Amino acid sequence: MTLQLLNTLRDQNPIVFNIANFVTVQDVANGLNALGASPIMSAEVQEAESMVQIAGAVCINMGTLTTQQVNQMAVVGKLANQYHKPVVLDPVAVGAVPYRKQVALDLLDKFSVDVIRGNAGEIAALADIDWQAKGIDAGAGQGDVVEIAKRCAQQFNCCVILSGPTDVITDGKRVAKVANGTPLFQLHVGSGDLLSSIVAAFAAVSPTAIYDAAQVACVVLAGAGELVASQMTAARPATFAIDLIDRLSLVSVQEIQAIAKLN
Repeated sequence: MTLQLLNTLRDQNPIVFNIANFVTVQDVANGLNALGASPIMSAEVQEAESMVQIAGAVCINMGTLTTQQVNQMAVVGKLANQYHKPVVLDPVAVGAVPYRKQVALDLLDKFSVDVIRGNAGEIAALADIDWQAKGIDAGAGQGDVVEIAKRCAQQFNCCVILSGPTDVITDGKRVAKVANGTPLFQLHVGSGDLLSSIVAAFAAVSPTAIYDAAQVACVVLAGAGELVASQMTAARPATFAIDLIDRLSLVSVQEIQAIAKLN
């Protein structure tokens, strides 16, 4: 992993095309923009090809599904494969809602993804491992999260990020863990969505080293959040969300290197 990718991202200002969750779209756009990427959102399938062509990477978020959006996702995923653009899939709540799981599996059958980013319940569901998911939350289970993530990565031939208090990143063989972060991430709806799009931003500037890009994305967001939390005297989720955007704009490679907890 090389944290210099953060400087590369800021130099290149990659466009990240997001099929977004309308609940968190502003957080994602502001977070990407602050970090140094260029977010673009679309819900119209007629412009899918143009959007994919100008983008450095695509992030597909299943947070607020409609039939029209599912169709758009399938078209965009196929186009991204055609134009060799990295694809990140965020399978929101697939562990809690059977329809969502079926949609995710159908999409994964239609096009290849480079990264799947989800919580333990979502990744376990895709890997067909029993887990008691609860809505968008990770829920609870007895399985080994590393083995769950590896199984999912092997099944879909991609990199998997199982995010939580410790993020697990794996390509099915290699495994890295990021222990940075703060419990405030769990109080801010949209933190996971932002991570997925940040992963896409780093994948855009490192398309031949997705596993490394995924690690850097996790360390940068978790580290930025940890730095924000260290300055707070109480758990204020709204303040945290605003300060996180500021920190993403200001954080340096040196600051992240100083606190990175990666193994």
